[in-house]
Amino acid sequence: MAEYQVKRPVLRKPVHPGEIMREDVLPAIGLSVSETARRLGVSRQQLHRVLACTHPITTEMALRIGKFAGNGPELWLRLQQNYDLWHAERRLKRELDEIEANAKAA
Repeated sequence: MAEYQVKRPVLRKPVHPGEIMREDVLPAIGLSVSETARRLGVSRQQLHRVLACTHPITTEMALRIGKFAGNGPELWLRLQQNYDLWHAERRLKRELDEIEANAKAA
């Protein structure tokens, strides 16, 4: 299956991967946060922070969730990267607008 490449700029705010876990994955598998955390090998508080969208999906957490959900870590890392890029682009907009693109690099 070919991978779809997102063209910048993305106007719609990306969903935090923790929200996908909270709204889609956990209800589909029917496990509590505590049981999911136990099976992932992390604390309930650590998982809760991800589900509350206050902490990012780290590489280690992506490996755990990818194994648990059966869809691999890459999906979770891409979701987090898209979320982070979207927010960073807006936070740095003025600074980025002042940087000239190098024609030789393009």
